[in-house]
Amino acid sequence: MRDRDSVLTKPKPNPNRPSRSKKPRSWWEKRWRYCYYRLLRLRDHPHTIARGLAAGVFAGCFPFFGLQTLLGVLFATLVRGNKFVAVAGTWISNPLTYVPIFAFNFHVGQLLLRSYDLSIDDIGDWQSLDLMELGSQFIWTLLVGCSVVGTGCAIASYFLSLHLFKRLHKIRSQRRDRHHW
Repeated sequence: MRDRDSVLTKPKPNPNRPSRSKKPRSWWEKRWRYCYYRLLRLRDHPHTIARGLAAGVFAGCFPFFGLQTLLGVLFATLVRGNKFVAVAGTWISNPLTYVPIFAFNFHVGQLLLRSYDLSIDDIGDWQSLDLMELGSQFIWTLLVGCSVVGTGCAIASYFLSLHLFKRLHKIRSQRRDRHHW
């Protein structure tokens, strides 16, 4: 058994253990950590969180750069979902993923509309893509594909996130109940 003085004193640091880095965090790293912990600590109902994520994922499938976040918040408001999670859901479309996403959406639109006279290979540079220059047929094909793919992704993200957040909610309530005893 330990004596009383050893319990009250602070433990001595281990000289073999490396100290934590005191490197200052960048603005982006701080912001990312804040968003990450805010997502983990959401107190909303799991259905509300799942609806918000589905709204954000749906908006993220459209090629409206700069407006996806606003559309995600608007859709989340319409379906009574969590707006913060909707903003995070729009991040599926980012500079690393938007070329494959929109190429896939265009091909889905082509299959549905049976419009094979347009080719995605005719687009030279996706970075400077101006949808108005491509014509209404191209835009219509892309938007139909985005709508169908966005709906499918939104439904899948709703059910997956609903399951995940229900489990997380259950774990939190069990942990809270365990600490109250």
